[in-house]
Amino acid sequence: MPAAMKNLITLIALALMPAAALAEDAAPPPEAPKWSIAIHGGAGTLNRDAMTPERRAGYEAALQEALDAGRAVLARGGSAMDAVKAAILPMEDSPLFNAGRGAVFTWEGTNELDASIMDGRDRSAGAVAGVKTVKHPILLADVVRTQSPHVMLMGKGAEEFAAEQGFAVTPAEWFATEARKRALERMKTDKLSALDVDHKFGTVGAVALDMEGNLAAGTSTGGMTGKRWGRVGDAPVIGAGTYADNRACAVSATGWGEYFLRVGVAHEICAQLRASSEFKAMIVDDEIADELPAGIWKDEAQTIADAVMADVAQLGGDGGVILVTPEGHAIFSFNTSGMYRGRATSDGVNEVAIFGGEEGDKASATPDH
Repeated sequence: MPAAMKNLITLIALALMPAAALAEDAAPPPEAPKWSIAIHGGAGTLNRDAMTPERRAGYEAALQEALDAGRAVLARGGSAMDAVKAAILPMEDSPLFNAGRGAVFTWEGTNELDASIMDGRDRSAGAVAGVKTVKHPILLADVVRTQSPHVMLMGKGAEEFAAEQGFAVTPAEWFATEARKRALERMKTDKLSALDVDHKFGTVGAVALDMEGNLAAGTSTGGMTGKRWGRVGDAPVIGAGTYADNRACAVSATGWGEYFLRVGVAHEICAQLRASSEFKAMIVDDEIADELPAGIWKDEAQTIADAVMADVAQLGGDGGVILVTPEGHAIFSFNTSGMYRGRATSDGVNEVAIFGGEEGDKASATPDH
């Protein structure tokens, strides 16, 4: 390659990198973790003053339980797909989150559940929407992926498929909780919006990288309080609430679904990361990498995730994302005051957090709006 062209590519690369990355001292790149996982249990307008020590402890324990379940799978050499399911199952069982047991109520007073899952190896995916009798929608979504010719099933058809696949019929009483009933009653009595009664979006999700270098993502939710007319948000929509591609990243989202659908958040983040990775590969092939400061790509995924979440915020949407990269970086980004979240890696990272700016957290949160 002519010297002039090499110089041009170098200048372009430098211009695209954050200033903080350019300022780092030259050093060998850190060895990528063998495995990595991140989880979320919803993002939204969280009030520190209302978070009692007991309430915080309850959420942190539930998040740690989910994180430990996924981490255990990865640590013993299990697949990213199995780790994602293992992490989501206890959150679907916990009344603290808006998924499975503890799901919000529709306007008609029922619990309608959505979920999706995606394998980064081949981009196979499965999803269900509006199911009422399946205890673990994330498991049904995976069976849609592996045992049907389709990607998404909905309502009665999804439940019929579940029965054919051996899923037990779970009674409505399992999903219902008094706190969610009161939220619907207050919404109707005071003529409030879903955002007035849901201070956080309790959707749950997990993303993982396994020792084989494979990525996976999954998301599960009960939707929004008082939803009507068969409303479906982003959680079961591949590319909006969930996406995984070994060439780029794995993403799970939580927030105001209408805006995440419009932006195509999960796919948008992965698409931008894939394009950036291809540009990086071109530079490496041309032997220009040695001329660039070490760590120049370190904040790449964070920058892209933050930019996509800023786009959601500009449209008026709230929420956040978790993502894991092929290098093993577990990243959070949200435009709300907090997001229930956790991450663990094979190099010893193990943390759960709730509010923005907590120790060990690199998420960039904006003030409530």
